[in-house]
Amino acid sequence: METGNLSPVKGVLARFCVCVSYTTIMADYREAPLATRPKTLDPNEYFNLSPDYRRAEAERAALRAGLKRQYQLQLNNPHRKELIEDPALNRWVYARANPYNHFKATKKTSLLGALFGVAPLFILYYVFKTDRDRREEQIKAGTLERKYKLSY
Repeated sequence: METGNLSPVKGVLARFCVCVSYTTIMADYREAPLATRPKTLDPNEYFNLSPDYRRAEAERAALRAGLKRQYQLQLNNPHRKELIEDPALNRWVYARANPYNHFKATKKTSLLGALFGVAPLFILYYVFKTDRDRREEQIKAGTLERKYKLSY
């Protein structure tokens, strides 16, 4: 094979492209009873997109790419002397430092608070109270076998 001849490679690529099928097969997805179908698995949202929606999505992607490029240029500037201000990172750090200012009570947070905050108190009270009552009944009946005798 000589150096300028790429015909065998082109032939392999052509055969490969012919063999590849571009049919999209959706996963056999069964919805859960308490959850909605993810947007990526909904055929109506995935395939039937209007041109306006696709254009808006492309504009948002271009805006994100431009912001990412600007940030990468600032980050990799060898002559940089100042800190890079990233407003999204600043908002995230502020929200992490002050979680109670942004807390919103919902059914889920209320249930979790009751489950992990209040329920253990009642469970421990019940366990200790029943154990104490059982021991008192055994003491009164004289059937409690004490490990450490107080008197002989």
